[in-house]
Amino acid sequence: MADLVEKLKEIGFNTYEAKVYIALLKKYPATGYEVSKLANIPQSRTYDTLKILEEKNIVASTNTKPATYTPVKPKQILTSYQRKMSSTLNYLEKHLPEVKDNYNEPIVTITGKQKIQNKILEVIQNAKREIYIEVWSQDFKLFEQELLNAYNRNVEIRIVGYDNFSSKFGLVFEHAFARDIEMSLGGRMVIIAADDSEGVIGKISSYKNDSTDTNIIWTQNKSIVFIIKEFIVHDMYLIDVEENLVEQMKYIYGKGFKRLKDKVLGSNALYMIH
Repeated sequence: MADLVEKLKEIGFNTYEAKVYIALLKKYPATGYEVSKLANIPQSRTYDTLKILEEKNIVASTNTKPATYTPVKPKQILTSYQRKMSSTLNYLEKHLPEVKDNYNEPIVTITGKQKIQNKILEVIQNAKREIYIEVWSQDFKLFEQELLNAYNRNVEIRIVGYDNFSSKFGLVFEHAFARDIEMSLGGRMVIIAADDSEGVIGKISSYKNDSTDTNIIWTQNKSIVFIIKEFIVHDMYLIDVEENLVEQMKYIYGKGFKRLKDKVLGSNALYMIH
C-alpha cells in the first residue's frame, strides 16, 4: 500500500487523498467513519479529504444519512490524468522557451580524462550531419570507433590531425609541428564542433598525473560553437594552402612560418600555437 500511496502522490494526490482513495477501492460504498478506519487517518481529516476528492470527481457520494462514498474506477482516473499530463507537458514544451528570448546555453567545464572522454563520445554520438574535429593521433584512437560509427551513418567527418596522424575515413588535414605545439602548451588540444549546435574545446595534459590541467569546456551555445568551428576551418585553410604552396610559403614566411608567427604573436611569445 505504501508504494501505491507514493505513486499516487507522484501524479498529484496528497497523502490523505491517496490513502482515502485506496481505502474506498478496498470497500465501497462506505461511510466516512468506515473510510477513516480503513485508511487509518483521523475522522475529521477523512471528511475534508472526501469533500476534496468529490470536487475533483475522484469519488461520488449519496444523499443518504449517513452519506456513503464510491470511488471512480482507476482506469477512468488514470486516463483522465494521462490526458491532463500530456496536455500540460505539451503546453510547457511550447511556452517555456518563450520565457526568456535571449536565453543562451551555458558553458560547462569538464575536468578529468575519463569524464572528458565520455563527453566527447557523447557529442560524437549526438551528431546527425557533420563533425569538425582537431585531435592528436593518440587521443583519436579513443574516439576512432565512435567517429567511424558516425561516418557510417552518413555524418561528414573533417579532421585536423596532429602527430603522424592517419585515418581510414573522413577528410584529414595533417597539422605539422605537433611535438613543438604540445611542448609549448604542456598538453594536446582537442576541439570539436558538431552540427553547429554542440562544441568542445580544451586540453589534455601531457603529464599522466596532472588532472588540474586536463579540462575542456562543453557547450550548446551556438555562438560559441560557431567560433569553435571557425577555428578548425581556418586551420584547415592554412594547412591546405601550405601543402600546395610549400616553397612560396617558406620563401615569404621562413621555415615553420617563423616570420609570420613573430608578426602575429610577437617574437617574445611564450608559445607558438600554430
